[in-house]
Amino acid sequence: MKRILLFLFLLSGTGSFAQIKMARLFSDHVVLQRQKPIPVWGWAKAKESVTVTLAGQTVKAKADTSGKWMVSFAPLEAGGPFQMTATAKSGKVTVQDILIGEVWLCSGQSNMEFKVQQADNYAEEKKNADFPKIRHFTVDREVTMIPQKDLKNGSWEIASSETVGNFTAVGFFFARELYQKLNIPIGLLHSSWGGSQVEGWISKEGMLDSEVLKDYAQHMPTTWEEADKQIDAKLRMQLFKDPQINPSAADEAKYTEAGYDFSKWHKTDNPIGQWDWKGIWAFRGNGFMARIISIPADIISQKTILALAENDSQNAIYINGKQVSSGIIKGVRKIEIPENTWKAGDNSLVIKFGNLIASPWYGLGLQGSADDLYVGTEKQKISIAKDWFLMASFADKHSYMHSSNNVGTTIYNGMIAPLLPFATRGTLWYQGESNAGRAYQYRESFPLLINDWRKKWSINGKPGNESFYFVQLSSFGSDQSSNKGSNWAELREAQTMTLKLPKTAMAVTIDVGNAKDIHPTNKQDVAHRLATNALKLDYGQNIEYSSPMFDIVTFSEGKATVSFKFVGSGLMLKDKYGYLKGFEIAGEDKVFYYAKAEILGNTVIVYHPKGVKPVSVRYAWSDAPVEANLYNSEGFPANPFRTDTWPGITEGKKFE
Repeated sequence: MKRILLFLFLLSGTGSFAQIKMARLFSDHVVLQRQKPIPVWGWAKAKESVTVTLAGQTVKAKADTSGKWMVSFAPLEAGGPFQMTATAKSGKVTVQDILIGEVWLCSGQSNMEFKVQQADNYAEEKKNADFPKIRHFTVDREVTMIPQKDLKNGSWEIASSETVGNFTAVGFFFARELYQKLNIPIGLLHSSWGGSQVEGWISKEGMLDSEVLKDYAQHMPTTWEEADKQIDAKLRMQLFKDPQINPSAADEAKYTEAGYDFSKWHKTDNPIGQWDWKGIWAFRGNGFMARIISIPADIISQKTILALAENDSQNAIYINGKQVSSGIIKGVRKIEIPENTWKAGDNSLVIKFGNLIASPWYGLGLQGSADDLYVGTEKQKISIAKDWFLMASFADKHSYMHSSNNVGTTIYNGMIAPLLPFATRGTLWYQGESNAGRAYQYRESFPLLINDWRKKWSINGKPGNESFYFVQLSSFGSDQSSNKGSNWAELREAQTMTLKLPKTAMAVTIDVGNAKDIHPTNKQDVAHRLATNALKLDYGQNIEYSSPMFDIVTFSEGKATVSFKFVGSGLMLKDKYGYLKGFEIAGEDKVFYYAKAEILGNTVIVYHPKGVKPVSVRYAWSDAPVEANLYNSEGFPANPFRTDTWPGITEGKKFE
């Protein structure tokens, strides 16, 4: 009897494996692109004939030796719902409730991944979310060394108050505006990954065709084992200046001793958060945190509370070489320290801990608030929220998480390759924060991504002509002067330079960011600016769609006259006192001064009251140019710019 059951199990397994199926994207509620050929593909038995029907069309194909088949339907106009059926000897598969409309790929990092439920006014937005002709498909996060043929999971969801919370916010608000103005079904194909670098999204073939990334592609690891060895060597080089150093358990035991000098460890000013984003990428295992704490003499004889935010792993805590706590504490940790444990003046605090238990994907790091890092008595608190030093434990068992930024091309392999060649109108892209340190190289790597995807979306050998609209980095960090330099400003410049590619446009968002939060919650204005690009360039509406863009500058009599393109009905400023802000000028010495600026028609006159003779003008040239306030009358903020080409702070920094 057991043999019979085993035979039936094997027989049924073989049959289901060979049964005809469509690629996962072609599932119930899918939106297919109107006015373009519609490619549809799937798998059957090798060499099997397949017949596919859609909206009155019938097309046939023959599966190749691997079982893959592909057909292409003639373009259709917006409409539906339709049914699609694929039939072969191995079976039949049907997809229901298909709409024909406009499909947009939404990609990038966390600000594209940012959900509607995280955005401003979610309670109200939820009430205005019942749009059965707007559908959303989320591509699961996956990195692979080899391009994947299909997605493992995913389904199309219909926009409603119950489902919209998990939609990409930028994508949904974009789709809603398009639908309300065009009355055409909209499909959002959402494939993004927070913190991802642009190089992860580019195919290996694209890199090999590029001088800037060719060398990387030629020497990149081909297995995760190789990748782990490379990242391990990089981390040791980063921490010890020598990839061969391998501390023993005895070496690491010295870390907790009184007087140990940990000042050469990796420093962070903000210990809250994953170590991945503190500069110790993808490490999973145990680690050490250390800090010097200055304690006043008057509290030495008192009991104190050592607050260490949240980390639910096994912790061992040492003060001046003496272990004061050991074990697991859930929630905000407030450890009672006996009197006379601290000494007057400088004290060393060293903590050995591991990956979070409740959230193992998080790895090393603290959760919670910086306000929960202090030494306190009943009357005072000494903050320990800054100036920490970090060190990974190499003597203990450790590994490396296979994540977005370990190896270039791997996000493309797992999250873009399986989508090809699903027909779309274009792409919405919000990414760049993770590339700001290599902003100069982004001048080449970002256009490479666009050209690479267009080649990959080719049909019958012709590169795709999909529109590509992207969000310029918002404001985050400090509003420093040009004399200090800004990698975010340089990244914005690289994004602006990418507009030389055809069918591209950009949403400037420096005025709707949050200098204290890299994830601004106003995604409605961001989406609106992207929507105006599409409404103008793809759908032919007679509207202004661009921010004012620097055109030319002339220098005369100690003043600079800056002219702009895309001024719309005219330039304007937003300031209750009537002052135009955000401009700087520099003379031949390349020293920048904040400057006065006045609007004159479609130009801005820039000068310094002390008579600096300008040779360069910069506008909004900082990480967070929150005071910049030049707009066109249609409400689009002026694009940050500089008129010089002087070397920046990111030149020479490359992806490795």
